Amino acid sequence: MANSLHVDVVSAEESIYSGEAEFVVLPGEAGELGIYPRHTPLITRIKPGAVRIKPADGGEENLIFVAGGILEVQPAVVTVLADTAIRGHDLDEAKALEAQKRAEEALRSATDKQEIATVEGELAMLAAQLAAIRKLRRK
Repeated sequence: MANSLHVDVVSAEESIYSGEAEFVVLPGEAGELGIYPRHTPLITRIKPGAVRIKPADGGEENLIFVAGGILEVQPAVVTVLADTAIRGHDLDEAKALEAQKRAEEALRSATDKQEIATVEGELAMLAAQLAAIRKLRRK
């Protein structure tokens, strides 16, 4: 299809999404990126957040949470290599809130810089996951 691009979202565990899309929106390091067919080639890191994929067949937009990773864009293909990826409908707000509470407790008891940095990274990822859950709920 001339007005679509092929999108693959994969994590270390599995392929999360593979199909034709009108566009993809995802969290780049410098802000949100919108990718349309015939986009200029690009490789960049992505931050934790929601990847939105609008299917080429006009179906419902797919939301996938990624915990960071790498984005590769070619004119007709977008590949997201995610550290962790979770389909929007598989996100669990209660589990994410509980994990956030445990991470906040761990931060209060953290003593060295490495431990503090690790827990702060986990808190940032959980905050992005909760934002993705809320975005999905609004849809």
